[in-house]
Amino acid sequence: MTDSFATATSNDVARVYDGVRRGIVEGDFLPGTRLVEQRLAELFDCSRTPVREAVRRLESEGLVVVERNRGARVRPLSEHEIADLYDVRARLEGYAASLAATRHEHADLIGLRSALERFERATEAGLRSRDDRAVVRDLDAANADFHESLLAMSRHSRIRSLVHAAVDAPLVFQALQHFEPTELERSATFHRLIAEAVGAREPERAERLMVEHVLQGRDTLLAGLSEVADVAELFAARPG
Repeated sequence: MTDSFATATSNDVARVYDGVRRGIVEGDFLPGTRLVEQRLAELFDCSRTPVREAVRRLESEGLVVVERNRGARVRPLSEHEIADLYDVRARLEGYAASLAATRHEHADLIGLRSALERFERATEAGLRSRDDRAVVRDLDAANADFHESLLAMSRHSRIRSLVHAAVDAPLVFQALQHFEPTELERSATFHRLIAEAVGAREPERAERLMVEHVLQGRDTLLAGLSEVADVAELFAARPG
């Protein structure tokens, strides 16, 4: 295999992986949808080899399931699984927030404040319009930035890894997309209060606020599920 061929193949894998992952996160590939290699190869104008490798990467992240003789499909989710995922995440991130409150250094607060301000700007844009997919993407990225800042401040690599495994990217995106304006404002308020508790070195308060904040996303999704047939239908909905 020549270097140029290997580079081209690697680029194709990254392109397919990024495209399919975004499609799963944003609801273009709904839970339970079959991912047919040939169709994806045609969609991304490449051979089936990089498609196969991209699907393997997505499977390792838990976004795709591969069944013998049936191929790959977007991982389906049940109401019970959503509740369990959020429960685990809330406990882990709550503990991480309490550690951040006791272990942070002064310089860490500068980065946390920057992440907080970024989310507040994204919230303002989200309150004006969430019909634009780019607005929700900015919200999602800003939200991840804030939570990642707190995880780094916990200075606990194992907790950080466990949280990364527990956070379900499609669920976070869909929760933000389905937030009513009051819920979006409440999320921004939670971020501000959590940052204040961490900065004041109040671990119990930081943990309590983080748990309540994470479970807000769970409650939004479960409320939406009560009005539709299944998770795929919820993801397919585009709130106006």
